[in-house]
Amino acid sequence: MRNHEVTAVQPLLNSEGRIQEPGWARTPVWTYDRSMIKAPAFRIKEWDYYLVMNQDYGAAFTISDLGYAGLLSVSLLNFREGWEHTETIVTALPMGRMKLHPSSEEGNTSFRDKRLRLEFGTERERRTISCDFKDFYEGKPFYCEITLEQPDMDSLVIATPWQEGKAFYYNRKINCMPAEGYMSYDNVTYWFEPKHDYGTLDWGRGVWTYDNTWYWSSGNGTVGGRPFGFNLGYGFGDTTAATENILFYDGKGHKLDDVTFHIPEDDYMKPWKFSSSDGRFEMDFVPVLDRSASMKVLCISTEQHQVFGRMSGRAVLDDGRFIELKDFMCFAEKVHNRY
Repeated sequence: MRNHEVTAVQPLLNSEGRIQEPGWARTPVWTYDRSMIKAPAFRIKEWDYYLVMNQDYGAAFTISDLGYAGLLSVSLLNFREGWEHTETIVTALPMGRMKLHPSSEEGNTSFRDKRLRLEFGTERERRTISCDFKDFYEGKPFYCEITLEQPDMDSLVIATPWQEGKAFYYNRKINCMPAEGYMSYDNVTYWFEPKHDYGTLDWGRGVWTYDNTWYWSSGNGTVGGRPFGFNLGYGFGDTTAATENILFYDGKGHKLDDVTFHIPEDDYMKPWKFSSSDGRFEMDFVPVLDRSASMKVLCISTEQHQVFGRMSGRAVLDDGRFIELKDFMCFAEKVHNRY
């Protein structure tokens, strides 16, 4: 059945290296074991990605082991002034040596070299992001110390196979984590306040096919005095068992069917529309900043547009209640990767 919810704790992969029970869950019921993967180490992709933002500014942090390359990335985003800067460090052939944790529930992840110290910490009901990036941009450093509270609440966990080969995607998205702390660049300090600022975790493990295009959108905020967020995604793998589309309201997840991004073909900064097969997510999206990037090195290439903007429209919870959004800050992206 579509949107099959998995509740039994179990290994992610069977003895053939395929997902044992595809579907979605509110908590990480699947156990990820890298040794069960039936693919070369250079094909395994693992990453931890955090995005912390409010109406005016934000930051994104990535520690990823993509098999034949490691990518360490930090982005500073200024929506009010309409600019961003992303700095990326690439390492060769990590193939598991970065030791990203097999669980999204625990463990610390870090990277250090002469230029960058980036650390993600996971404790009981709390996550931390600590960064010291020398010569981040124009010779100036970037610093941050941010804490994300993770109360007892639903998340989106999904196990998606591909029909071909032993490819699979195991992912957890945690929305609506209240953010507290600061980041500093160019003699400006940007503060996060937990009453209205939030963080998102994108935790991914898997084996991907070579050529993929994905669509992803996520947002967090306070609506009616309670935390509200959403995660939308499609474009990769066999989603017969479950979509990646969900609403979060006051700690509870409300599952959606298919959602489509209607992106202007000629300009990502023109208004978008979002529509849903079940009529439960109908939105207009007005972009304010396009964090675009492209790269091509030998057989590896990426073309990405992560567009930040304001969402307005109506979402419908499982019990039929309407959530009205007006200029709700979020992002939506289209990414084409060959890797």
